[in-house]
Amino acid sequence: MNERRQFCTFWMGQRLYGMPVEEVQEVIREQEMTRVPLAGAMVRGLINLRGKIVTAIDLRKGLGLGEQEAKGPLMNVVVSNEDQVVSFLVDAIGDVLDVEEEAFEDIPDTLQGEARHLVTGVYKLGSGLLHVLDAGKCAQLGET
Repeated sequence: MNERRQFCTFWMGQRLYGMPVEEVQEVIREQEMTRVPLAGAMVRGLINLRGKIVTAIDLRKGLGLGEQEAKGPLMNVVVSNEDQVVSFLVDAIGDVLDVEEEAFEDIPDTLQGEARHLVTGVYKLGSGLLHVLDAGKCAQLGET
């Protein structure tokens, strides 16, 4: 029997990215942010998520994709683990995809730059590739 995995997907530019659903706490619209003086370039600011202060990381910058084409407000993909809660700013939210584990492949040679350190591999879909992100490594972008 084939193993399947579910991913919360989102778009940045023309590329589809995803994180395992068990790592995603919630997806919310762009929130009011407080700038953080002297924070790293990837930190867009802090948001108040029901009384909890959460760092908002510009995932587009982290992946080396440049500035967002203004097509609307950004979305927040809120990820939590035992150590922290962090929000990743993305262009648009996709669907929750159920993929077969056998469709997983290593990072393609065509993926260059900063993205190679954050992507763990890809799934071939009928409509293109799903780039799987390592949420822990993405969260570390806020620390630099």
